[in-house]
Amino acid sequence: MPFAVSRSTALVAVCLALGALVVVGQRLTHAGAAGEPESVARPLESSSSAPARAVLVVHVVGEVRRPGLYRLRDGARIADAVRRAGGALRDADLAALNLAAPLVDGVQVAVPGRAEATTPSAGQSGSSGSAGAAVPLVSLSSATAEQLDQLPGVGPVTAQKIVDYRTEHGPFASVDDLDAVPGIGPTRIEQLRDLVTP
Repeated sequence: MPFAVSRSTALVAVCLALGALVVVGQRLTHAGAAGEPESVARPLESSSSAPARAVLVVHVVGEVRRPGLYRLRDGARIADAVRRAGGALRDADLAALNLAAPLVDGVQVAVPGRAEATTPSAGQSGSSGSAGAAVPLVSLSSATAEQLDQLPGVGPVTAQKIVDYRTEHGPFASVDDLDAVPGIGPTRIEQLRDLVTP
């Protein structure tokens, strides 16, 4: 005897079959995705692991073969600037410079000649040496605070003020620019005029 199925029973059976198909389809989809390697979002890495080095621009003048503006890497020394300018001329007095001093962006490196760096010290009462002893000029734009501290009338505090001033305002264009440094007046500038170079 044939089995009679009502319409409502048939609809329920069809809905159950569709639900089962949906569940099976979802399981198959997840099973297929599990077989594939997961793509993990990773942050973009820089092409170079080291940060880009800053470039310094310095003005090399005086007794060098090619005076002018030069770009040097951060961390370069005064010796590197002199080398980039073609090297020192025969009359250059490299002993007047601290070739190991680090360069600062915007500084002027003045390479003095032997005639410029030798000044008679007859006006000063020297503790040693004769009246005609050579005194190396100190570059206001590149000397360290320790070198500036050695100048007469300039202590460690004033030396640091000179370094701070040139860091903020750039290299000295002339010795008279010292007037803008707090604590240095016209009298002190005249005392230093023959001992320093911009």
